[in-house]
Amino acid sequence: MGQATEQLAVRAGSAVGGLLNATFGNATELIIAFFALQAGKLEVVKASLIGSILGNLLLVMGLAVFVGGLKYKEQRFNIKTAGAISSLLTISLIALSIPTIFDYAARAVAPELAAQLDVNLSDAAAVVLIVMYVSYLLFTLRTHSDLLSASDDDDAEEPDGKPWSVALAVGVLAASTVAVAFMSEFLVGTLEAATASLGLTEFFVGLILIPIIGNAAEHAAAVMFALRNKMNLSMTISLGSTVQVALLVAPLLVLAGLLVGQPMNLVVTPLELIAIVAAVLIANSVVRDGETNWLEGVLLLGVYVILAFAVFFYPVP
Repeated sequence: MGQATEQLAVRAGSAVGGLLNATFGNATELIIAFFALQAGKLEVVKASLIGSILGNLLLVMGLAVFVGGLKYKEQRFNIKTAGAISSLLTISLIALSIPTIFDYAARAVAPELAAQLDVNLSDAAAVVLIVMYVSYLLFTLRTHSDLLSASDDDDAEEPDGKPWSVALAVGVLAASTVAVAFMSEFLVGTLEAATASLGLTEFFVGLILIPIIGNAAEHAAAVMFALRNKMNLSMTISLGSTVQVALLVAPLLVLAGLLVGQPMNLVVTPLELIAIVAAVLIANSVVRDGETNWLEGVLLLGVYVILAFAVFFYPVP
């Protein structure tokens, strides 16, 4: 996936290459979550979505910034692209917070209706979020593509080896996704037995383990590009994937829940909500100046480890 993304980035720019990498990477996670949704593991699905956001912002970006920072004193990227995605991150945070706040307010007023109202609000919000994501694509790829790709020159060098055609690169991305998809159903099928034998809660598995497994290809690609000093691609993958999960994958799963008879809402636990707030705040502070160093990577990874410990010790009935 990393090699195919690099080949596409040379021909179409880091914005398109990173977007395709994030899309095919998240397709794997979408498939895993859909099987879990069909199995009625709604809390695991929601935890995996939150975990994916945390993993992309803190673990993936943290590893890329740290490893790249060990090799290069400072690494720079397109601040305009990062700024646009940073704004979307803040909007995503607000959009994901509203259903949770609504749930607490509704339970205080009409507790018997709260569950159904949560689903109704989430269904409506899902449609709005998808419209927002489509608007982001139009802004990035059409109306402001020249502005956002103005600093992609560092990523435009030819990769090693024989150049691939666009069709071959896209085919490799698709084949990688299909290969992982065959494993997804087995992963979900063994979830209950695995959590019991390892002594882990499904909350921990959904929030920490499944996102790491589902985003493995993105993790590797983002770190690889950072080591090659191609931070435009690395940032586009980690930040773009986060936005895609919040504005596209989560809403699609909410709507899919209606089709398979498993109504799902976007209400999360207070711990998950605080974790998202912390992740977005620190990610925004890292990308705001358009350059990174290894210390910022340590900070991102440190926050992720603390959150992982909190989830591990979290009391789940």
